[in-house]
Amino acid sequence: MNPHRTPPGRTAAATAPGTPPAPRAPSTPRAPSIRGADGARRPGAALAVLAAAQFTVMLATSIVNVALPRIRTGVGLSDTGTTWVVNAYGLAFGALLLAGGRAADLFGRRRVLTTGLALFAAASLAAGLATTPAALIAARAVQGLGAAAVAPAALALTMDLFPPGPGRGRALGVWGAVSGAGGAGGVLLGGALTQAWGWPWIFHCVALGTLLVLAATVALLPRTADHRTADRRTGRLDLLGTATVTLALTCLVWGLTTARAAGWSDTPVLAALLAAATLLAAFAALQLRRARGGPDPLIPPRLLTTGRVAAGNLLMALLGSVWIALFYFLPLYQQQVLGSGPLLTGAGQLPLAAANMLGSTLAPRLSRRIGARATVTAALATEAAGLLWLSRIDAHGGYLTDVLGPSVLVGLGLSTAFVQLTAFAVGGLPPQDTGLAGGLVNTTRQVGGAIGLAALATLAGSVTAHAATHTPHPEALTAGYRAAFTASAALLAATAALAWILTRNTKSSAQQAI
Repeated sequence: MNPHRTPPGRTAAATAPGTPPAPRAPSTPRAPSIRGADGARRPGAALAVLAAAQFTVMLATSIVNVALPRIRTGVGLSDTGTTWVVNAYGLAFGALLLAGGRAADLFGRRRVLTTGLALFAAASLAAGLATTPAALIAARAVQGLGAAAVAPAALALTMDLFPPGPGRGRALGVWGAVSGAGGAGGVLLGGALTQAWGWPWIFHCVALGTLLVLAATVALLPRTADHRTADRRTGRLDLLGTATVTLALTCLVWGLTTARAAGWSDTPVLAALLAAATLLAAFAALQLRRARGGPDPLIPPRLLTTGRVAAGNLLMALLGSVWIALFYFLPLYQQQVLGSGPLLTGAGQLPLAAANMLGSTLAPRLSRRIGARATVTAALATEAAGLLWLSRIDAHGGYLTDVLGPSVLVGLGLSTAFVQLTAFAVGGLPPQDTGLAGGLVNTTRQVGGAIGLAALATLAGSVTAHAATHTPHPEALTAGYRAAFTASAALLAATAALAWILTRNTKSSAQQAI
């Protein structure tokens, strides 16, 4: 046998001593696997699913506003019961967000998200099938419970999916767009569905949409998202702290929302607000004690001492106080003063929604170009200018002259500020805290909204009542709405100045630009 004979399947160059191996034929390159930081193969598709979850939560906040008169007739609600169709959702949502965010950090964000979506869908279906006031209000409260699990888990998963940098900035831009569009889209969709098929369909369509989001979540978000959360768990759920702050927020939101109808001197209202203050003080003391060496606190001190988290939450509360009130008063003006029907009122929100999406898209670019501090200050000032313009509405005006222009300004400023403040509130934190941070920033927005709406509704009501003694009803209503928009503009102008002060002297690149 020839010792130099080449074995089958081998080249002579590969076997001859001292001979370099022949170059291999170029192989076809394998397509790169597109993955996000959490292991998702299609981070764009995963972001779309998470944004859809946030959109659904925000949609449920405003979708009932236009339909309230027909819901009242259909179910037989009293004046107080009609108010609680809105309040039950906001109360449960705002009070349980911190617990939802912490649960997402400890038990798995994907798991908490899917559980929340399933609960939200079931409650939406039950609301559409309700035939009694108690059943409808209870279903809305369970909707809020599901939303409190969905919102912080979805935001934390988004932060996992996109590490700090331009990608995260674009993701937060999408997040801001769908958050603002959910409020405006709720008015539009609620009006269209109520006029075409009746009020139960506003809940049936939300249930169907939520089930689609749930199916997409199961299909597109990897189970490794929960595994990664498990790897970085550092404590256990602070049950006493969770119960204390949840009860405190429940008393606070209930007291504020009830004060609109019962008055600020009502005994149950005063008792609820006093209980809220007492429980919040007890919660703060409990957290400080646990931070000094006891069990893990619900809100670790590091959460509020990192970067601009504390400033972002305070400013978000002030922004929320105006945000929720805007989507309350503007449809009322269009319907009760301008005489628009539900569908036309909803369609009138489209320019605001479009401006909101544009502002959310531009926010990361503005932040990188002029800095986060200038971006958030300019955005709040822009929204204040739009609200000041709205304060000039007239009882004999029209949509094109009184609503369209200011709506565009408000939408641009609102969305840009929301994106940047969200970045402040969740940026620069360790991964194990992002779920809680998402819950906290949503809590401050919801609680701020409850406080703002209660105060502005009281102001508008008192101005309307005074004006009704000497002017026709449409003029009296318009006077009340003008007062609410004027106060909102003044509050946001002060918030813009406060933002310029609070967001200086931070060197963290992760928070300077998104």
